[in-house]
Amino acid sequence: MSLRQLPFQDPGVPDVRSGFRFLLWLEKRQLRGQLTAAAWGTLLMASIALFPAAVGLAVQAVVDHSGRRLALSGGLMLALGGLSALGDTMLHRTAVTNWITAAARVQQLLSRKTVELGSVLTRQVAAGEIVTVGAGDVEKIGWFVEAFARFTSAFVATIGIAVALAFYQPELGLMVAAAIPVLALAVLPLLPAATKRADVQREKAGKATELASDTVAGLRVLRGIGGEELFLDRYRKASQEVRTAAVHSARMWALISAVQVVLPGLLLVGVAWYGAVLALDGRISVGELVTVYGTVAFLMFPLRHFEEIAMAWSFSRPSAKRAARVLALVRGVEPDAAPSLPSAPSAGVSPSGDLYDPETGLLAPAGRLTAVVCGDPDAAGRLADRLGGHSPDRVAGQSSVLLGGTALDELPLAAARAAVLVQDKDPVLLSGTLHELLDVPSSGNVSSTDALTAAQCGDVLQALAQASVDDSGDPMRTRITERGRSLSGGQRQRLALARSLVADPEALVLDEPTSAVDSHTEARIARGLKEIRADRTTVVFTSSPLLLDRCDLVVFIADGSVAATGTHHELLRGDQRYRAVVTRETEEPAGVAAAVVTGGVTAAVPAAVSAEGPSVVPSGAAENTRIEESA
Repeated sequence: MSLRQLPFQDPGVPDVRSGFRFLLWLEKRQLRGQLTAAAWGTLLMASIALFPAAVGLAVQAVVDHSGRRLALSGGLMLALGGLSALGDTMLHRTAVTNWITAAARVQQLLSRKTVELGSVLTRQVAAGEIVTVGAGDVEKIGWFVEAFARFTSAFVATIGIAVALAFYQPELGLMVAAAIPVLALAVLPLLPAATKRADVQREKAGKATELASDTVAGLRVLRGIGGEELFLDRYRKASQEVRTAAVHSARMWALISAVQVVLPGLLLVGVAWYGAVLALDGRISVGELVTVYGTVAFLMFPLRHFEEIAMAWSFSRPSAKRAARVLALVRGVEPDAAPSLPSAPSAGVSPSGDLYDPETGLLAPAGRLTAVVCGDPDAAGRLADRLGGHSPDRVAGQSSVLLGGTALDELPLAAARAAVLVQDKDPVLLSGTLHELLDVPSSGNVSSTDALTAAQCGDVLQALAQASVDDSGDPMRTRITERGRSLSGGQRQRLALARSLVADPEALVLDEPTSAVDSHTEARIARGLKEIRADRTTVVFTSSPLLLDRCDLVVFIADGSVAATGTHHELLRGDQRYRAVVTRETEEPAGVAAAVVTGGVTAAVPAAVSAEGPSVVPSGAAENTRIEESA
């Protein structure tokens, strides 16, 4: 295929049952390109292999003093030189095209899988392994696809030369034919050890990459606690382990290369010696000796491709295995294992209504702001993912989350993403301008200005305006660094919230959207969120009283199911476990609900008083508010 056709309209559905099957599927998808490259490679090797025959004819013509045959030999050499130049050029072009198209196909498959899984991907596969697959493994898989076509042409050329020599000069030809299998298979005993060493190198390289990415991601925290040198020493150690493993692996491949040079060299010496004996005895002519010698010397060229395909297979096999493992991941149960659920709406119709999770019994009424309080943060994160249709841990028989009675698992991926948006507790800001950050698929009903206002991003806009490099003072044109590292945690969190609000999905799920902001900003965000999401289904996972007080409904999850529902004040008065989670209370006497701070003196008061009294200081606000006793 032409590179102009990239990217593929449809990269296909890969066979991910194993790394070998994935490579086989990839070869089948590019069969036409492989056959074309093999044909050009065969032309190249045939023209080079015939060149010694032309030289032998020229030598014999000189010996026989035949000018006509010498001229014919010269013309034949010119023709073979032109064919070899054409074959070499076209082989390189088609082989590189095969490499690029194979790598592009794998990258598209990985990108599609990444989009499909979303944030669930890094919970199933380590970040370092994803980086390794997306960068190094794609290149190695493409290398195998490219090398396989050259190996095919080299194999055909080697067999053809052995048969031709056996007919052309039986005594020397049979000797060469018997030696070729030994030359081709001599490196096989060394391949397992070389493959093992290469696997160790890749494993250590993957761990070093993961350590580097984790260190860079947490650099701000490391600087705060003075841990840069500790992690730098760890990375130095990991890097040295990778270097040692690479040298250990290179030694084995150097040995394989040496074997591929020494054995054909010994064959060449043997052919020269035995051929000279035959020539002295008059059993072969000088021209025949030159032809056989030149042809055997040429054999070193295709035999090099045997070594290359062995290396390519050794490196691409684990790479294909890792790629197949990532591509085999699914975001929920398999379609044939899914339980019987209501039919999905027709294409183009977005579902709406109550958001319901049958596993926990959580019901978020349509058009209302619902808060979910869960004592276990990990369980809250899993529930948030499940509400968005991401349920990697769900097994067959468990029901999917329903939106307006429609199972999210039965919706097309694009429709499910448009209907429900989940913002996790650690949202990622990609590098780019603020305008690009907020340029996301949306309903068009919420402007970026309104979203930024609701998310209380005024100070963020001022900071971005001051950091503008084009002197325009326009914060929308200011570039945000990768993952928003130039911003504070609270600023990143508010920009991510604004991005989610601009999208304006039918149902919005926010996991701890204000955990990194102060109490005054959090109170304003709570008010802005309720206003901008009026008549839209919104679920907020939080234990902050400032947010809980603004919600229409609060659902308390305990032991994996709904334990209580009501308003924030109702649950404070009526549920001891809820009160313990929200106010961070430890065990206390019955009837005592909170601490009232008056003039710097703390006193226990009955629950009926503390639940409504304005002097109650919840833990979320108490972290940011201090009442000091006046002098």
